[in-house]
Parts: sequence; structure tokens; C-alpha cells
Amino acid sequence: MATIHVDVVSAEQSIFSGEAEFVALPGEEGELGIFPRHTPLITRIRPGAVRIRVPNQSEEEFVFVAGGILEVQPNVVTVLADTAIRGQDLDEAKATEAKRLAEEALSNREGEFDFAKAQAELAIAVAQLAAIQKLRNKR
Repeated sequence: MATIHVDVVSAEQSIFSGEAEFVALPGEEGELGIFPRHTPLITRIRPGAVRIRVPNQSEEEFVFVAGGILEVQPNVVTVLADTAIRGQDLDEAKATEAKRLAEEALSNREGEFDFAKAQAELAIAVAQLAAIQKLRNKR
């Protein structure tokens, strides 16, 4: 089967770089599936799971991204993530606490309050918890 080169990077580090048969990730308008020789595309991505099907590997690579930009060329997929975390490094307790704090901030709008920031933090925490659940169901 044909492959496509995939790079998933954040400001901190390169999370994944290698060949893949298929990549799926959360686009702004819905789930995107990218195969080799895909039409060129640049779009924003939402917080969620990036699934990478690596040749000759039974388990998909799994990376959580907290939003960013996707660039697709016929033979290269580049995910420039705001934040990226390998699936095995996701911490459910930390994500649950972040969700609780964001919900608390949204319900207690006193003093200096950044509504957009609290909403973004809540969306990221919820997406992380959903990604953890997806990863758990695959195992």
C-alpha cells in the first residue's frame, strides 16, 4: 500500500515523524481522513485525537492535539499543533481536574474574568478526556 509522510509537531517538540497509510484528525468542519496523494489542503484543526495508521503496525499511533493547523500535500501531512501529547502520556486525572477548574471558572464570573480563555480550557479538557476514552476503547 502507498504511504504518506506525517509530521506532528508542537512548539515544544516533534511528536511523530514517519510514514503512514492513513491519518484521521478533527478538522473544524468535522473529522478528516487523509490518504496518500490527497488533494492539497490547509485548514485549522480542533482539539482532539490524531490517529495515524503506520504500515506493518497493528496499533495506530495516537496523539492528542489542542488545536492548530493541518497542511496536506500529495505526499506529506504536517500537523502544527498548539499543544501535542502522545496518547500514552495523557493523564486522565489532570484532564478531569482541568475540566473541573474551567467549569468552576465559567460558573463563578467574578472580578477579572476571561470567558473565552475559560471556554477554550474547557474545550481542551473535554477533548482530552474524549481522546483518553477512545484510546482506552482501542486497547
